[in-house]
Amino acid sequence: MPITSQPSFECDHTVDTLLNTPWQTLAIAAQQKRATVWGTNITYSRKVFIPLTKLCRDVCHYCTFAQTPRALARQQQTKHSVYLSPQQVLEIARQGQQQGCKEALFTLGDQPELRYSAARDALRNLGFETTLEYLGHVAQLVLEETGLLPHLNPGLMQLQDYQRLRQVAPSMGIMLETSAQRLGDKGGPHYGSPDKDPQRRLASLASAGLAKVAMTSGVLIGIGETRLERLQSIVELKKLALQYGHIQEVIVQNFKAKADTKMARFPEPSMEELCWTIACARVILPAEVSLQAPPNLFDGNLGQLIEAGINDWGGVSPVTPDHVNPEAPWPHLDALAKATQATGHELVERLTVYPRFTQQADTWLAPGVRPKVLKLSDSSGLARVGQWAPGACTEANQDDLNDIASGPFIARRKSAISQLLEKHTTQQLTQKDIAQLFSARGQDFADVCRAANNLRKATNGDTVSYAVVRNINYTNICQYQCSFCAFSKGKRHDHLRGKPYLLEPSEIIRRVNEAWARGATEVCMQGGIHPQFTGETYLDLCHTVKQAQPNIHMHAFSPLEVAHGAKTLGMSVQDYLQALKSAGLNSMPGTAAEILNDDIRRQLAPDKMLSNQWLDIIRQAHNTGLATTATIMFGHIDNYQHWAEHLLRIDQLQQETGGFTEFVPLPFVHMEAPMFLRGQARKGPTLRETILMHAVARLVLSPGIKNIQVSWVKVGQTWASHCLNSGANDLGGTLMNESISRAAGASHGQELDAAGMECLIKSLGRMPLQRTTLYSPACSVQHSKALSAPALIPVTNAMPSGNASLTANLVHPKAEIIS
Repeated sequence: MPITSQPSFECDHTVDTLLNTPWQTLAIAAQQKRATVWGTNITYSRKVFIPLTKLCRDVCHYCTFAQTPRALARQQQTKHSVYLSPQQVLEIARQGQQQGCKEALFTLGDQPELRYSAARDALRNLGFETTLEYLGHVAQLVLEETGLLPHLNPGLMQLQDYQRLRQVAPSMGIMLETSAQRLGDKGGPHYGSPDKDPQRRLASLASAGLAKVAMTSGVLIGIGETRLERLQSIVELKKLALQYGHIQEVIVQNFKAKADTKMARFPEPSMEELCWTIACARVILPAEVSLQAPPNLFDGNLGQLIEAGINDWGGVSPVTPDHVNPEAPWPHLDALAKATQATGHELVERLTVYPRFTQQADTWLAPGVRPKVLKLSDSSGLARVGQWAPGACTEANQDDLNDIASGPFIARRKSAISQLLEKHTTQQLTQKDIAQLFSARGQDFADVCRAANNLRKATNGDTVSYAVVRNINYTNICQYQCSFCAFSKGKRHDHLRGKPYLLEPSEIIRRVNEAWARGATEVCMQGGIHPQFTGETYLDLCHTVKQAQPNIHMHAFSPLEVAHGAKTLGMSVQDYLQALKSAGLNSMPGTAAEILNDDIRRQLAPDKMLSNQWLDIIRQAHNTGLATTATIMFGHIDNYQHWAEHLLRIDQLQQETGGFTEFVPLPFVHMEAPMFLRGQARKGPTLRETILMHAVARLVLSPGIKNIQVSWVKVGQTWASHCLNSGANDLGGTLMNESISRAAGASHGQELDAAGMECLIKSLGRMPLQRTTLYSPACSVQHSKALSAPALIPVTNAMPSGNASLTANLVHPKAEIIS
């Protein structure tokens, strides 16, 4: 059938231009377009291949995957079912789980029960009417029992099929192959294959768009289509992508001649044809649509496919063969990484569903699928690699180490990250720029950390400071319901670690005195928002601490506590801050910041203050003469854009007031966090993201904030050292009694004493300095006491009962809450 019309491209290249331009020339535009979205990353998905059934009602003349019941019986030499059993499916999935796979790719023929009685009988024995029903059942088993994410390739489906199956799979796929109707005529490769009708396949893809399913599609080149027909097929996919936004990736797959097929002697497309098609596809398709070419089907230099414009290698299995192309084994992941790095790019693992869909999970992911995706995601929506997590005692594994390795140095054009590092030296970075820095990997990761560390050395020299501090969390009873907090106790939190407590005044005094005797220069005091606390509670706490030790620095009360205290006394925040200062408050922790983005804050803590109120209280504290720290709690439901916004808002306030002493990244500790236990959060930031937060913060906040602190209790001593070599200059406090991270599941200890601090710092070839809260050197007397501090006396956390409480004995009688 002749081509009756030429495709419309809506791009800078006409049909004639594309048809007559060598791929090497087109590749220049393709690479530029790729870089706008994908940077230097080349992604892949680590998967297992589950051939649920090899029966198919179609008879494509190049396919060896599809078999007849008789052929399957000969191959198996038994009476095995023509479908894998649930047990067989789970066995394959568990093998993949053990090898770090995150995708379970289900491949099967189109509706075999419409052609074969053997399929109908087998389904009936399994308890199902259709292949799609059985597919939904086993996909759900894999999702629930292994955590692998099903990707379904069952062929043509209707809207209701997609709506049902999206409940158990975050993504699906159907290859268009070609839009050339004539290839289904007699003598064509699709003759006798009703499900390969292009219009039916395009309609199926449109139904997937209506159902909000992230889809994979693609073209199969070299089966008899012309170049113009090939371009038309790509244009059809572009139209669907623009209409529904659901085409997440397009595969350009080259035909491979297979023995025992009608096309066994059909000529395979050349490398030139494959690269030309890739370059055309990248030029035509929207930049956000991923472009893929299977590495196991290409016999040449894999770097040429990257040069042509791909940004993805597709699914690669360390466990199972490519059942569609069994003669073409997958490349080893190490070899694939080396081939990718040789082009100046980084091999990066992704999930079966792409980041732009995970970041719009309410639209694209069913409720039962979303928690599984979150658990396997990093903060960008790519695959979470490695086993390290903040607060966990689990050692980093090889995947963690690979994620922060720079690999061999490869001379290359300036990457987008290297250009941003240059821009940083002369002008302020935008929110988009900063978010991009968090995506740095490989050589870019090393460059960001190096730039941050050079800036740290220029600002702070080789001194690493620390403070001898006692944390006193006077109560864990709280009226707020923060979804990330495992420390606070309330009506809904009784199942979490620890019991409710409210400290006796005598115990607070004892802890302050013991801290001073052990070399402390500071007590850090924060607690839950007890429903009986008033503004007088916090004022009396100040008096109590100062009466015990007048010279100890009182660093206390988050902006939330300040707001609560002011409200209960009917005072303005400014007047209440002045009252606290007069009572002995010396500075404030900039906690309760979480993420300074209100969309995220409403999900984390819907009953707490929004970002502008937090910033305003901090601003008023600075104007009152109370310095504060600044913090970020990251790695839960947020992403790089939110981190960038947070840093910019902190920097803007510092330029206004100059009141921040330090910036403290606090990676989310997930283990006991309610939102994680409900499947509503990730497992904290990855190791790479955690190190980058310290490095990027140094770059963004300099010169306004000179000190970047690493939380040893959240990242552990080993990785605290890495952060100190990536822009951080401060090791934080010794803590003495750390409670909040421990309640969330952290396992790195409750105290790292001064001797331990100095040993760690000296191991880096740096100079330790015990400092005060405001970054002056601690006095020699306290330093000497700190280095020879005796063991801590075990603490006593009193259960709240009757009058034996801080509220009754220390504070004035309960005051009426003033609105």
